[in-house]
Amino acid sequence: MRGNPRWLHVLGRWLFAISMVAFGFQNIWYKGFVKGLELTPEWAPGHTFWAYLIGAVLIGGGVSIAVRKKARLGAAALGLLYFASVVFLRLPRIGLAMHDLSERTVLLEPVAIGCGAWLLTGMRGPFRVLFGIVMIVFGIDHFEVLPFIAKLIPTWIPGAMFWSAFTGAALVAAGLSIITRWRMRWGAGLLGLMFFLWVVVLHGPRVIASFQNGNEWNSLFVALAMCGASWILVE
Repeated sequence: MRGNPRWLHVLGRWLFAISMVAFGFQNIWYKGFVKGLELTPEWAPGHTFWAYLIGAVLIGGGVSIAVRKKARLGAAALGLLYFASVVFLRLPRIGLAMHDLSERTVLLEPVAIGCGAWLLTGMRGPFRVLFGIVMIVFGIDHFEVLPFIAKLIPTWIPGAMFWSAFTGAALVAAGLSIITRWRMRWGAGLLGLMFFLWVVVLHGPRVIASFQNGNEWNSLFVALAMCGASWILVE
C-alpha cells in the first residue's frame, strides 16, 4: 500500500469507536441481553445494574478513543471487558465451541473485538497475532457452511457460491498476512474493506428491512468493529 496510510488507521479508529458506543447503547437498551455478544452474565446478581454499568463503560471507552482523550485507558478498559466476557461466559462452553460453528463464532467475535481495543493501547504484537488467528479460523469456518453464506449474499450479486468461497479464502489470506506481517498493510487494508462492504451491501439492507431487530443492528456493528480493528493495523 503506497503513500501514507495513516488516514486509514484514523478512519479505523473512528469506526471502532462508533461500534463501541453503539454496543454500549444496545447494552443499556436491552439490559445486557444482546444476543451473540453478551457481556453481562445472566446469572449475575443485580443484572440490570451491571448491564447499565457495562453499557456506560462501552460508551465512555468509545468516546475516549474517538476524541483521543485518555484513549489508551479507554481502549484498555474495553479490551479487559471483552476478554473478561470470554473468560467468564465463553470458556466454560469451550467444549461446544470446538464442535459447533455458532458457539465458535460467539467465542471468537469478542476475542477479535478485544484485540482491536488492545491494539489501540500500543500492545500490538500478541494481539495482532491473535487477531490474525481469529481471522483464519473464521475463514476456515466459512468453508464449512458455503451454501449458508451464499444465501446471505444479495440476489442481485451473481456467483453467490464463488463469493462465499472467496470471502473464506480472503479471511485466511488476510489472517496469514497479519500474523507474518508480510504485506500486512495490504492484507489488513483489504480485510477492512471486505468487512466495510459487508456493512454496506449485506448488513445495511437487512437493518433497513428489520429496523427494530436488535440482532441485525448487532451484526452490523460487529462487522463495523471488525473493519475498524483491521484498519487500525494499517500504519
